[in-house]
Amino acid sequence: MVADKVEIITKSFKDEPAAHWVCDGSPNFTLEEADKEVRGTEIILHISEDETEFLEEGRIRELLVKYNKFMPIPIKFGMKTETLPKPEDAKEDDPAPTKEVENIINNPNPAWTKQPVDLKEEDYNGFYRELYPMQFEEPLFHIHLNVDYPFNLTGILYFPKMTNDMNIQKDKIQLYQNQVFVTDNVEGIVPEFLTMLRGVIDSPDIPLNVSRSYLQADGAVKKISSYITRKVADKLKTLFNDNREDFEQKWNDIKVVIEYGMLTEDKFFDKAQKFALYPTVDGDYFTFEELQEKIKESQTDKDGKLVVLYASNKDEQHSYIQDAKDKGYEVLMLDSPIISHLLQKLESSKENISFVRVDSEPVENLIKKDEEQISKLSDEEKETLKTFLTETVPSEKFTVQLEAMDSKGNPFVITEPEFMRRMKEMQQTGGGGMFGMGNMPEMYNLIVNTNHELVSEILNTKTQKKKERLVNQALDLAKLSKNLLKGEDMTAFIKRSYEMIK
Repeated sequence: MVADKVEIITKSFKDEPAAHWVCDGSPNFTLEEADKEVRGTEIILHISEDETEFLEEGRIRELLVKYNKFMPIPIKFGMKTETLPKPEDAKEDDPAPTKEVENIINNPNPAWTKQPVDLKEEDYNGFYRELYPMQFEEPLFHIHLNVDYPFNLTGILYFPKMTNDMNIQKDKIQLYQNQVFVTDNVEGIVPEFLTMLRGVIDSPDIPLNVSRSYLQADGAVKKISSYITRKVADKLKTLFNDNREDFEQKWNDIKVVIEYGMLTEDKFFDKAQKFALYPTVDGDYFTFEELQEKIKESQTDKDGKLVVLYASNKDEQHSYIQDAKDKGYEVLMLDSPIISHLLQKLESSKENISFVRVDSEPVENLIKKDEEQISKLSDEEKETLKTFLTETVPSEKFTVQLEAMDSKGNPFVITEPEFMRRMKEMQQTGGGGMFGMGNMPEMYNLIVNTNHELVSEILNTKTQKKKERLVNQALDLAKLSKNLLKGEDMTAFIKRSYEMIK
């Protein structure tokens, strides 16, 4: 591929003459005896003119390190200078003595080839740095794989700190066969959710140079994938049981992998019920079983369904979170990029459970109880009010709804229906939503509290200009609470606010 001619001079361990083979890439070659006396093989490449980069020391080193970094036989690549300790009688400004030694570029005995009992934490961390010399953060924890029946597999997987960008995280696991590097694309061998981990897998039982569909159908590969899933789940459960406080502190750094696994692997989903955590906005952590017990009294609706409230951004949804907390509700903090998909699975796998984001309804409607608020406005007044609001509020963005709510609540509340928002999010993060919904314009409900005194003032104000100004001010305040007030609307709001306080 890179040479005009290749020569191989080789002598076997048998008492036979050495052989000299020469080929220029054509079907023809020459084979004759050679003078070589010592057992071994020499391969000589006559590099092509347009491939001279492969004569550069740096390029050769790069290839050797990539494909032979853990070859079981030492590989010498020239010589290197090693600094020796100074003699005891040496002066301070005397240069340290040096010597030339063989430059061995590989590690023939990497950590994964050793038994776990022979390794300490610093050995695992040292091997991680050997694998990823440009990664400066220590891994959170590791999982040592070691099985010889019904297949042969060794390796070490590391949980690094995760980001919410799952694509950046992938293709960090290296696949070896008997310590020879094969690929860093282990899709089809390792369960997809674990491709975000880092580390090494070494197995002579994985077929090479075959298609992904073949891998998925191969019996040994299926068993290997299932074993790795089980091993990871068992390790996570052990970490949770042994030191829950430490596990909770690491949750935000590993949750993407666990939630992705729960979404894509049913067996992992079942095992994860024992260690998957659901954090609240106040920093408390619950397993789902603990969460159910905690909220069943206060967050069961009139139909007997348990309503789990959650937020995805503490700052942007602060007022909604506070309203829910004032009602005595527990609010979870669920902000991973795949959470909409996972909530769908949780709702379908558990009975009488519903997840509702805190800003999807006014707080009175998040968990419907038997009690019902009575409106201060008559049906005629409500009809008059709704007609005016519909004409004043931008209809392309807001649907006006009148609700009888607590008079101490906000006059205007902007909500985004749970179903529509969740479907759009699922569409945007890769399927699962309704066709085309991810491209739909943003639509919100404007909930008007008919029991608030400002709403009554809007209804009873005779001056059209003042009426509109009150509506626009109340609407902008609601948009501000929802983090929707930007650009020209923000400028107009600030100007109007100053005018109103003159």
